[in-house]
Amino acid sequence: MDAPLVVSRFAPSTTGEAHPGTLLSALLVWLDARAAGGRALLRLENLDHTRCRAAWQTQLGDDLAWLGLDWDEVVVQSDRAAAHAAALDHLAAAGRLYACACSRRDRAGGRRAPDGGWAYANVCRDRGLPPDGWRSPGATIRLRLDDGPLALVDLGGLDLSQDPAAEMGDPVVVRRDGVIAYQLVVVVDDAASGVTRVVRGKDIAPSTATQVRIQQALGLPTPAYRHHLLLIAEEGGKLAKLHGSIPASRVRRTYDGPGLCGALAYACGLRPTAAPVTPTALLADFAWARVRRDDVRVMWRDGALVIAA
Repeated sequence: MDAPLVVSRFAPSTTGEAHPGTLLSALLVWLDARAAGGRALLRLENLDHTRCRAAWQTQLGDDLAWLGLDWDEVVVQSDRAAAHAAALDHLAAAGRLYACACSRRDRAGGRRAPDGGWAYANVCRDRGLPPDGWRSPGATIRLRLDDGPLALVDLGGLDLSQDPAAEMGDPVVVRRDGVIAYQLVVVVDDAASGVTRVVRGKDIAPSTATQVRIQQALGLPTPAYRHHLLLIAEEGGKLAKLHGSIPASRVRRTYDGPGLCGALAYACGLRPTAAPVTPTALLADFAWARVRRDDVRVMWRDGALVIAA
């Protein structure tokens, strides 16, 4: 029997310029899917109207093409509003949604969650939905997760086991400003695209158990997961669009696509030097066993990306 087709996706938020960490993640998703003879999808996550910009969405697509990456399908998340609403209607009918009156300030100083934030103690679980349901203006809506531990290990052997309801708390699925939240939409959109493998940075690993519980609540399949190394900024912490970390517009003033691809391949262990290379050339001997697991510190010096030893 033939192995099932691998379907993977790169799903960046359009909240700022891409940076080398964004592009490394895209490269690893693409290599993983193409090496398996599978499909590589690009999903532009643009629901957060307070932070997303159309110009960044356009620029991101251009940056990925410049690096040498192509996609079998491009999904714009805001085009999928009906599917997100249908999932919420399903969860509401199952009695799993409730309005939460707690603020971030209420959680501050409590118990830390696995992702480093403040865990939610599920104190509003006994509340129901407002008269207008999850669509009520100004309401924060949470999803009541199943209680109990979930055993989970990713493809790289990373232990993701967790009791997400206890350790993270019930997730917000609709924000106070009406935006349908990441934890729900990522699950709905992965299932709709038939995603079988999720490759992403290990900063997202603590959310995986919560997303699996949401899949179970919606009766959706669970893909295989793999979490890769991060590029760490000189001052500490992962590179982030929010902080303007080495934006792609600056990188492209110095590098061409193969030049940056070579630097990224060197940073993650796929090449012994930073010599220019194309993503297609990397396919010949791509294997996850050659990708380093530890995070890598990167700096920008005199118009070049410097990889710390």
